[in-house]
Amino acid sequence: MLTVPQNLPSRLRLVRKRIEAAANAAGRSPLEITLIGVSKTHPPAAVREALAAGLSDFGENYVQEALDKIDAIGPGAATWHFIGALQGNKTRPVAEAFDWVHTVDRAKIARRLSEQRPWHAPPLKVCLQVKLGGEQTKSGVAPEGLRALASDVAALPRIDLRGLMCIPPEERDPARQRHWFRRLRELRDDLRDAGHALDVLSMGMSGDFEVAIGEGATHVRVGTALFGPRG
Repeated sequence: MLTVPQNLPSRLRLVRKRIEAAANAAGRSPLEITLIGVSKTHPPAAVREALAAGLSDFGENYVQEALDKIDAIGPGAATWHFIGALQGNKTRPVAEAFDWVHTVDRAKIARRLSEQRPWHAPPLKVCLQVKLGGEQTKSGVAPEGLRALASDVAALPRIDLRGLMCIPPEERDPARQRHWFRRLRELRDDLRDAGHALDVLSMGMSGDFEVAIGEGATHVRVGTALFGPRG
């Protein structure tokens, strides 16, 4: 049975302190960094408690679970980020229910999201997911295909291309962790030089978000450190 994680407000305060310390160490303002609580597998009651404690952004990986949760919480109560692999037959509910999609890696998916975004909603904010380590088990566009994909996505009428996202290879060495995050920042800067007004780097999770902040992360996706082990 799914239950609300214990000490969630305390966990949230601790994560925010860690974000503040990492931002200060990097000479940045903590206000530049959005904390996304990865609430997948956790019940709506956990989201409600996190909302009451001041968290406003939530990340979900699984479409049907997310839709049930969004319905239970109520429209407009939170900002919802889709952070899972997105199949073509699931784009409509994501386009209709979410505020952000962080995992666009194909022009076909982006076109479907644009076509299916409700006319009364603002353009869907998206990040392009980049595969940095060449791992076969992870999704993402290869760096050499990034410029072409960015041009295709930026031209879509119901899409607001905001930045890049990555799930880098797991590393025990902080220097290696930093290498991957720096690489994503360099790719973002390359797209800026090409004329894309990108302001988002979605990178860093519970075990490495401080390193990501040091390399410019604007959105960190934190699950275990906030909600505890997955249900």
